[in-house]
Amino acid sequence: MTFPTWVPTRRRLADTALAALAPVCACVLALGGLAVWTSTGNAGTPARIGVTDARLFLPSQGVPETAAFFRITNTGGARDRLVEVTSPEVAEGISLSSHRMTATGAAYRWPTDSLPILAGRTLDMSSLTSDVTVPATARWEAGDLVPFTLHFERSGRVEALAVVVQPGTETRARDAGNGEG
Repeated sequence: MTFPTWVPTRRRLADTALAALAPVCACVLALGGLAVWTSTGNAGTPARIGVTDARLFLPSQGVPETAAFFRITNTGGARDRLVEVTSPEVAEGISLSSHRMTATGAAYRWPTDSLPILAGRTLDMSSLTSDVTVPATARWEAGDLVPFTLHFERSGRVEALAVVVQPGTETRARDAGNGEG
């Protein structure tokens, strides 16, 4: 049995070139898009987390828990999540909360497993957005510094010192420091 030999004809060469053209064009477009994405700094930049303005509300008499607030800034190109907060001054029971509003305008805490920190954005915790719920300790006084460790999904651990403040006074002090109000 003999097999016919392949003979390149003008038609066969044109069909082969057309068949190869689509994958080659797709590769060139994909590589061009990746080059632009990389050159603009969006590829491979991890989350870069910074924590500032840490404050802890002075616990009220007889109330079993209080709240801590942090300003968390992500200057990186990837999102991250705050997944846990710990403190050597609090044995256990620290949790994350987001705040929700009812139809009547009342606010309440909603426990959450994590808080997202989007790329290039800031999570500014407040009594209207989110907080860290902390079991109250009677030994804290206004002006004390309380150490916290914030644990992030991708960025790992970030240490912060929260100043103990009277509820309501921290906003006025922060606004005055920013030249507002």
